[in-house]
Amino acid sequence: MVDFLVHKFVKDYQNVENARVRTEYGVMASTVGIICNILLFTGKFMVGLVLHSVSVQADAFNNLSDAASSVVGFVGVKMASKPADKDHPFGHGRIEYIAALIVSFLVIEVGLNFLKTAVGKIWEPEELSFSTISVLVLLISIGVKLWMAYFNRKLGRRIHSTVMMATATDAMGDVVTTSAAVLSLLFCRFTGINIDGIVGALVSLVVMWAGVGIAKDTLEPLIGKAVDPELYRQVTEFVEGYEGILGSHDLIVHNYGPTRSLASIHAEVPNDVSIEISHEIIDRIEREAAKKLGIFLVIHMDPVEVRDDRIAAVRSKVTAVLKELDDRLTLHDFRMVDGEQQINLIFDVVVPFAYREEELTQLQLDIMERVSILDSRYQCVMTIEKGYVAEG
Repeated sequence: MVDFLVHKFVKDYQNVENARVRTEYGVMASTVGIICNILLFTGKFMVGLVLHSVSVQADAFNNLSDAASSVVGFVGVKMASKPADKDHPFGHGRIEYIAALIVSFLVIEVGLNFLKTAVGKIWEPEELSFSTISVLVLLISIGVKLWMAYFNRKLGRRIHSTVMMATATDAMGDVVTTSAAVLSLLFCRFTGINIDGIVGALVSLVVMWAGVGIAKDTLEPLIGKAVDPELYRQVTEFVEGYEGILGSHDLIVHNYGPTRSLASIHAEVPNDVSIEISHEIIDRIEREAAKKLGIFLVIHMDPVEVRDDRIAAVRSKVTAVLKELDDRLTLHDFRMVDGEQQINLIFDVVVPFAYREEELTQLQLDIMERVSILDSRYQCVMTIEKGYVAEG
């Protein structure tokens, strides 16, 4: 069914990096969401009125908020597809994240409203009516929501859409809430004990928790999150795959929407190669990164000594010292400055974000102590920095 809808309503559906194609995916998903949620709201609300069930009515209005969320998503996707202009040179892609954030607020608001209603029903419960047809309607709605979760998750992964992934999470929350409403009806039917208010309160809490989760997921790219390890591997391997590049470090990625990222990286080049030649290689990498990775990449060149075996040997020894202290430590921009009484070793050390300030101070002391054992003339001139890659 998912593939049928994609083939029917999305032209050139395989070209998911294209902004127009992503917009068509978003419009289709939002339209499906609006139609399904309005139908579910109508069915559940009628069932809730017939059964006098606050949990079912809460679930119904949750679906109505989902329909409103789909409208917000529809508008967000359309606005995010606007091309770059003089005031927004990186486009409008972040509007999609803002739309997802609005969705989260709508979900939380619905949960709060029905939590208040459910608490009132706990103190003053109403007699529940039982109808087999009503329960069947609720079971069908569970099936519809399971399909919608699958539908949005599949499309969200395909086009890397935060809004669709948030919608999929919300749909699974709806499956839980509707299931709870059905169980409360069945429990009352067979035991005579009315737990509708309690279940309604639990449903409201689940709805709010889902909203908080959506907000958290959508705030991360807006605030600026660490580089995904897989993206880090992809970009560094791409850069280091070119002849004339010895290594890379300090990758930073700024996200301006699911299809637009700006990144910078330091690339190590041999210091005995003409700067014009290295610059030509760097230019080619930047152009091809835009075409093949869809990333606007800016590369800073770091010249590296390649012919001095003595410097290479000392660098290897210092690297070994770092690995003995913590195998997560890495080193770059290594240089040696000889003097009569001392030899300055100048380098940068990348440490995990988990290091506290006092641990960083102790780490510097440990490195200097162990390096001085290699040669008493060695003096470390270190810059300690934390990486930009998300830690597992």
